[in-house]
Amino acid sequence: MGGPPALTSFDARVRYHGWMIRRTLVVALVPAAALAASARHFEVTAAFAPAKSAAANASVAVTFRPLDPDVKVNETPAPRLKLDLAQTVLVDRQAPPSSQVPDYDPLTARYLDPAKPVLFPVAIAPTAPKGAQEVRASVVYFYCSTREAWCRRGTADVLVPVTVR
Repeated sequence: MGGPPALTSFDARVRYHGWMIRRTLVVALVPAAALAASARHFEVTAAFAPAKSAAANASVAVTFRPLDPDVKVNETPAPRLKLDLAQTVLVDRQAPPSSQVPDYDPLTARYLDPAKPVLFPVAIAPTAPKGAQEVRASVVYFYCSTREAWCRRGTADVLVPVTVR
């Protein structure tokens, strides 16, 4: 029962706890936020391209605009469009993915031309509601840095505006 009184975080004499916790969070989260912001290598956009004839498929045209000129999207494995399961506007017409083992060496890999959009075949669903719609989708792709000699898998969520007639 003797000795100094125990100090707790609720004790009025201990005021540094809140300050230390806030400082620790800032020190821990700022580098994480900086790393997350620097991990974005492309601006990915998508647009709907209607079929040019009754026999042709429509497509979703996805454009990859590199934010770093040394980072490029790989040709293999080819990028894939994944339509949101809840959407009822578009039907996926892509061929099944290749079972070929991709080349992850940034020095020998082949890359897509960023000036040309990647076209993903789709069709308007027979039960699609008429009028302007927005379809949620994600694009999965592989990309490499030729300067730093690394490769990664990337995903980007996109909204595709579609007008059903």
